[in-house]
Amino acid sequence: MNKKNMDTAFFGQPRGLSTLFFTEMWERFSYYGMRAILIFYMYYAVTKGGLGMSQTTAASVMSIYGSLVYLASVVGGWLSDRVWGPRKTVLFGGILIMIGHIVLSVPGKVAALYCSIAFIVAGTGLLKPNVSDMVGGLYSENDRRRDAGFSIYVFGINLGSAIAPWAVPWASEGFGFHLFGNHTNFHAGFALAAIGMFFGLLQYYFGGKKYLSDDGLRPNDPIDKDSLNKVIRWIIIGVIIVAAIFGILAFFKQLNIENVITLLTIVAIGLPIYYFILMLNSSKVTKVERSRVKAYIPLFIAAAIFWGIEESGSTVLALFAQDRTVLHIGAWHFEAANFQTLNPLFIMILTPFFVWLWDNWKNQPSAPNKFAAGLIFAGLSYAFMALPGILFGTSGRVSPFWLVGSWFIVEIAEMLISPIGLSVTTQLAPKAFQSQMMSMWFLADAAGQAVNAQIVKYYSTKTEVPYFLAVGIVSIIFGFILFAISKKIFKLMDGVK
Repeated sequence: MNKKNMDTAFFGQPRGLSTLFFTEMWERFSYYGMRAILIFYMYYAVTKGGLGMSQTTAASVMSIYGSLVYLASVVGGWLSDRVWGPRKTVLFGGILIMIGHIVLSVPGKVAALYCSIAFIVAGTGLLKPNVSDMVGGLYSENDRRRDAGFSIYVFGINLGSAIAPWAVPWASEGFGFHLFGNHTNFHAGFALAAIGMFFGLLQYYFGGKKYLSDDGLRPNDPIDKDSLNKVIRWIIIGVIIVAAIFGILAFFKQLNIENVITLLTIVAIGLPIYYFILMLNSSKVTKVERSRVKAYIPLFIAAAIFWGIEESGSTVLALFAQDRTVLHIGAWHFEAANFQTLNPLFIMILTPFFVWLWDNWKNQPSAPNKFAAGLIFAGLSYAFMALPGILFGTSGRVSPFWLVGSWFIVEIAEMLISPIGLSVTTQLAPKAFQSQMMSMWFLADAAGQAVNAQIVKYYSTKTEVPYFLAVGIVSIIFGFILFAISKKIFKLMDGVK
């Protein structure tokens, strides 16, 4: 029997799964805990413990922050495959994330915020794509426990994500003891996020030595010196170009956060376009593979629209929670940040149902039709959020159940798009571009959030109804267009079901 199959120490799974389970649980705890309060830290007045940004700027920064995380994941995957191997890459990533949270936990100005963002973006980019790769490495090819192991691992992700939006805001409010009076100490919350990542690193470092394979210490496709020198040259050229752009902006007195966000938006949208052009024109891609890449283009656009809506939980919906929502149910009072727990909570609730559905639905829809249905649900979640403004106006506060309902609807969309998208991405990938194609899934999220960074500028209490309706209608219309062309897309998929 294969040694991997003999290890059943963790609920019948390899002992190494517990190491990766808790590493990712703590990493998600730190990341989503920070995200739950970050937008409020940015726009709260300095006298209330914040940085005093405008809500518009804070929402744009949050969106481009999320976009950069997924852009960095592409780099993290490459460094793991070609330079460090997954174990070192994850360790370096965790350390950078912890440093980023520590920077936020120390009182500082806007410069400290951007420094923290740089650390956390780089760290999450290194860690995020590689932990799941190591989970797969725990099992032999024919090990039937693989799917169950990934299910346990994903539960850990959502467990950390669900606890954090309660624990971190609780810390920033003085753990219920009013330690800071009426003052919100965001830095205490960020410190708790840093402690969470520290626990994850301890678990990973010591558990990894005992239970993770030494294969993860080496890159899968080590880069040779000549290729590495070429990469370094291109990096230097890239840094010079960026420095030149910033220099030009500074010369014309246009170097500000709004223009930097616009430049990053162009990169996030332009990179996947470059990848599509590269794959469609490569001599390494066969005719059948080229057809499949063409089929992936509308699915990629659909995914970007979906992620733009789904990821708005930490921006637009967070602002709605703070400004427009009654923050109590009877005698139970809660924080606007606590709503961030609804995303992982509904994922945990809905996943078993959808697993059962896909296992038992014999004539289930094709991937394009599932994407189309997911887009319609995503659009409906935003249309649903327009209703309180239409029914009651936008000057007062409304029931928190409007947000609960919207999150439930969008998580139905996620069940139709996210797992299906991961699967179809691997199936449609050309052999010569398999890793790059997986990067495209991350880039869809990056592109969606980059677009958010621009359109969120038009959201306010006064524009609430048209904003939700406009974005929701775009998603619904594209969903119906996808339904209309789904047979053509399926034909282009050329045998992939």
